[in-house]
Amino acid sequence: MEMVINGQTAYAATGGRAHGAGMPLAVFIHGAGFDHTAWALQSRWLAFRGWNVLAVDLPGHGRSAGPALDSIDGMAQWVLALIAASGAEQVALIGHSMGSLIALEAAALAPQRVQRLLLVGAAAAMPVHPDLLAAAQANHPDAIAMVNIWGHGYRAGLGGSAAPGLWMTGSGARILARAQPGVLHRDLAACNAYSGALTAAAKIKSSTLILAGERDQMTPLKGARQLTSAIANARLVTVPAAGHMLMVESPDELLAAMRSLLLD
Repeated sequence: MEMVINGQTAYAATGGRAHGAGMPLAVFIHGAGFDHTAWALQSRWLAFRGWNVLAVDLPGHGRSAGPALDSIDGMAQWVLALIAASGAEQVALIGHSMGSLIALEAAALAPQRVQRLLLVGAAAAMPVHPDLLAAAQANHPDAIAMVNIWGHGYRAGLGGSAAPGLWMTGSGARILARAQPGVLHRDLAACNAYSGALTAAAKIKSSTLILAGERDQMTPLKGARQLTSAIANARLVTVPAAGHMLMVESPDELLAAMRSLLLD
């Protein structure tokens, strides 16, 4: 589905189904350097269970026109503009990594619009290693390698994807490689600079679930615990032995979290 947001074309996948009147809306927000395809399984699963779905490409990512935005605040405002353009009064936001910060900030800015919040691979702060920032700024392949190595848990390196036919680290590298030059660096720099997570968390009124990998090296579990403590009535679900890329590493656990928050 194409929409016009702030005068530019934006793309969002609908999970393979046209939107139905009167159905609730869930907006999926991808992480740094990624696009809507990161949510292929989850968006389709929810679209066939009574929800309208928008798995967005943020500006400058995937099929959405650029340039990429340079702050979490700016991306959150863009998501709220997209929600307004959709005509939905209230939504659920589902974000991974950078997308979780965007969802958090959007929910704090518009608590009346965001009913439910699922934050995947989230933390109270997301500092980025200087070597990764430098490699991304230079558009060096090492940046993709670092995201893949640090982003996936050890089991992903062994193979054996829970989704048949999916190569976990290979597909992640492919998505990152097709991003426009400079996009990954801009995203990582926005995460590194964002310091408003705990302030935003204190304003959250949504029903909130945080899903964290036990062995997440990019947003360690202690950061997820700190964020959970700052959100009223939030609950934390930890996935044993999992890393940061829970959509592919632990798809069953993520679907169970979605069912718990959105369907039960």
